[in-house]
Amino acid sequence: MANVVFDFCKKETIFVISLILAVISCFFVKPTINYLDYINWDTIILLFAIMLIVEVLKNLAIFEILVRKLLVKISNTRGLVLILVFICFFSSIFITNDVSLIIFVPFAILALKKLDRIDLIIPTVSLQTIAANVGCMVIPIGAPHNIVMYTVSHIPFISFFMLLLPYILVSVVFLMVMLLFIPKDKITLPKFKNIEVEHDSFFKRVFLGVDYYLLLTFIALFVLIGNLENISYFNELFKTWISGNEVLWGIVASQVISNVPAAMLLSGFSTNYNAIIIGINIGGLGTLIASMANLISFKILVKEFNSFKVRYLGVFTLLNVVLLVILVVVYVLI
Repeated sequence: MANVVFDFCKKETIFVISLILAVISCFFVKPTINYLDYINWDTIILLFAIMLIVEVLKNLAIFEILVRKLLVKISNTRGLVLILVFICFFSSIFITNDVSLIIFVPFAILALKKLDRIDLIIPTVSLQTIAANVGCMVIPIGAPHNIVMYTVSHIPFISFFMLLLPYILVSVVFLMVMLLFIPKDKITLPKFKNIEVEHDSFFKRVFLGVDYYLLLTFIALFVLIGNLENISYFNELFKTWISGNEVLWGIVASQVISNVPAAMLLSGFSTNYNAIIIGINIGGLGTLIASMANLISFKILVKEFNSFKVRYLGVFTLLNVVLLVILVVVYVLI
């Protein structure tokens, strides 16, 4: 039993921590408070709907079919890595950065293994992760943290895009420059197996594929932040710290607790939503914890190549920190 609990806590660490903190915070507020009032149901419903759509497309193998059609046109390693990286960029616009990496990082590892180019796996996965974190900035539904901010702020769709456009463009240039360091060796793609779509229990698989613990994590965080807002000491403290420094705290908080909780925390104590949006999106770059998408890539890679762990952390962190610094400079100049 202890092992089961430990494995669950290890797998769903963010949910467990969020739940514990939410429960503890309940002891410091009036018992008459209706905790359901804290929850932004628009965010929960929108996120659930997106997850369902993604699961439908995934179970229909739509993404794999599209990628294969692109891959058959590739003739060299640089072109292959470019496709693998920018597939994450474009797909994260519509299916979120997390799901994009869940689908395409294993595909990239498989493709490079079949070509006997394992040496390219670490830079490819590192750049895929950055690309997914940048692509999800394009529209508000590209990542959970932006879904939170979009529903809370009510910023118009186009305004949301224009706010982050300079950072998207600079990041795309950065990715293109990094791809120039990938060798341009000739390749011959292996023959792929036929794609088979399983129709039995289709809707059951769709609903079981939804990450319900992510939804529960959001609910727990809404309760936690709602309680903190009702504790006068924390309310005044956070308002003093955050007010006027939303971008800085968005970046710093993301490095420690990841950008989804950071978005929920900051939006509970400041209405300068533009600054928070910039801070948490830039803040998704940096440490492995800065975005849940970063952890997803890491887990997938380590599961396949445990010996790559230290080297990947080095390359991933270096690339992320360099781009983070560049985007901070862009913010200062703008």
